Amino acid sequence: MLFTPIYAAILGLGFVRLSFLTLRLRRQNKIALGDGGNPQLLRAIRVHSNFAEYVPIALILIYMTESIGAPIYLIHFLGISLLIGRLSHAWGVSQENENFKFRVFGMIATFNAIIVSSLYILVSQFI
Repeated sequence: MLFTPIYAAILGLGFVRLSFLTLRLRRQNKIALGDGGNPQLLRAIRVHSNFAEYVPIALILIYMTESIGAPIYLIHFLGISLLIGRLSHAWGVSQENENFKFRVFGMIATFNAIIVSSLYILVSQFI
């Protein structure tokens, strides 16, 4: 059984949730393109965009790590790290009175998943 698809599915639902939140703000503020100078919409756009920027590469790397035979505990560590990282980052950035601890923790957890899986792949290919 592969586990990366489970994390991908959960994160996919999270992406749709962030999309709906952004669309709702666009409708409420009648802003079809850009942020219209609305700081709340700008935050929602950045949360959604940041998710779209980091999650695909992280999932590809985690899947590759799993496909070359990494231990299941490592795959769960990477998947949970990515999931919690993206939730923490989204929460932190979406708050008007932003608590940078959530944002920073989210980026560290996300980078952790990317870096560890990248290193695992590189090391396993040369040993």
